[in-house]
Amino acid sequence: MFRFPAFRRYLPTLLCLLMMSFSAHARTVVKEIEVAPAWAGHRVGFHLQTHGDRQFVCFYDADRRMTVAVRELGSDEWDFAVLPETVGWDSHNYITMTVDDDDHLHLSGNMHNVPLIYFRSREPLDIHSFERIPEMVGEEESRVTYPRFFRGPSNELIFTYREGGSGDGEQIYNVYDHSDQSWRRLLDQPLVTGEGKRNAYLRGPQRGPDGYFHLVWVWRHDYRAQTNHHLSYARSADLVNWENSRGEPIALPITFDTGEVVDPVPSEGGIINGNTRIGFDSSGRVVLSYHKFDGDGNTQAYNARLEEGEWVIYQVSDWNYRWFFEGGGSIPFEIRVGHVRPYGDGRLIQWYHHAEYGNGRWVLDEETFEVVENLPPDEPRPAELEKPKSEFPGVQVIWAGDSGRSGQTGIRYHLRWETLGPHRDRPREGDIPDPFMLTVYKIGSDQ
Repeated sequence: MFRFPAFRRYLPTLLCLLMMSFSAHARTVVKEIEVAPAWAGHRVGFHLQTHGDRQFVCFYDADRRMTVAVRELGSDEWDFAVLPETVGWDSHNYITMTVDDDDHLHLSGNMHNVPLIYFRSREPLDIHSFERIPEMVGEEESRVTYPRFFRGPSNELIFTYREGGSGDGEQIYNVYDHSDQSWRRLLDQPLVTGEGKRNAYLRGPQRGPDGYFHLVWVWRHDYRAQTNHHLSYARSADLVNWENSRGEPIALPITFDTGEVVDPVPSEGGIINGNTRIGFDSSGRVVLSYHKFDGDGNTQAYNARLEEGEWVIYQVSDWNYRWFFEGGGSIPFEIRVGHVRPYGDGRLIQWYHHAEYGNGRWVLDEETFEVVENLPPDEPRPAELEKPKSEFPGVQVIWAGDSGRSGQTGIRYHLRWETLGPHRDRPREGDIPDPFMLTVYKIGSDQ
């Protein structure tokens, strides 16, 4: 069912007003702490995590070596450990890290359809005691991509990844046992499988205000980005038993035939993995955000909301622009859409980035999704930091947020570096920029 915007507002919520108040204050640099020169030949994800009185940074150094740095929050001095991994040209090969309940460090990364790469510290919070763990469970660990650590419904430490490649992959979930420092399968089978015909690119599971873990994905036939299709959805209260939006159980693994289709976007229909989002309105209803082609072939942003057991799809943008993507490898995104969240006074807010129309935030009527105001982008950091300092052509500013917590009121830490963008995972010819100084910024508000 499709509805297009109309206009109406209703009463605010206290939470939304608090969020608006915080976002109204400008951000200032309290301190900047240089880490080390970092690889700048192509974009690949780094990791920042504050834990207690320590801060960790995971990155590829000037020689492309996987490196972990740590400092005490009261110090500008970093301690470094170099791990036996070197990144090539693949922008999939980001690094991710977490801290378990016993303060042991877990790190994974530098993987795109290769055997599992996983390190764990022998001693709590000790980067010099990292040891390579050759396997977690020992099965389905030979073609790993997209590692992610997160916490389950009872704060269990969970690790998920894709086993297999584009067009032929399955999503695997492991859970950690602190008592003997071992991993086991959370599920006896993959959560989602393409049955050798396709694979699912997932967003989530993400816990919502309703207590459910929400999962959205697009299917993809093969390595070519244009073969993404069919926006799909499932939810779970415990990450083990899954159901559709009507509360009907879904047998695992979820397949193309058993998954719930939210929007049957066809291949070459303008939907892409990595650009699906999960948000919620002020009533806690889930909202899925994505883009696809409209009837004229232009790329538009859409929001799908679950309303009384039915997905209702709203077109938000009215762009006269078509982004047609194709081929394999990591590609620059010309359009990005953010998740929606409450904004008070019967409204929602949603960010967007657009190669032609610029960046901004839509203020949406919560009932109709009509754009009632177009705001400039939020500035979580001072504007001057968003501009490259390097004069090398094509260099971009990249940020990583803090995946941990500092416990400092009004303070947020951000990791900044400059690099060339993705290059379809292929080596670049000619000159590349010199390694750029990786820097942690301590940002506060002016309130």
